[in-house]
Amino acid sequence: MYQPTINDAEARELIELGAQLIDVRNPHEYRHSPVPGSVNIPLPVIQQALKQLDKETPVLLYCNSGQRSGVAKRLLDACGFSMVHNLGSYTTLIGRG
Repeated sequence: MYQPTINDAEARELIELGAQLIDVRNPHEYRHSPVPGSVNIPLPVIQQALKQLDKETPVLLYCNSGQRSGVAKRLLDACGFSMVHNLGSYTTLIGRG
């Protein structure tokens, strides 16, 4: 399991400032339990969806365990995104509020 790359307070502040909150789970998982304000871009299609994201705005990623969001973080880092954070597990994220 991947550990979050920022703490809860930092994540909340970035969201309040307009960060892009991206759920990389599959559409079924997202429909079942979306996080308010998030956008679903499943990991298998994230590379094709890069044009939907702003490279200059922080990107906060999460999934079910933190593993897929970790893979997505590495991919976005490699594509020139400068402010990408793995929030980790959806269930942990929800539990933290």
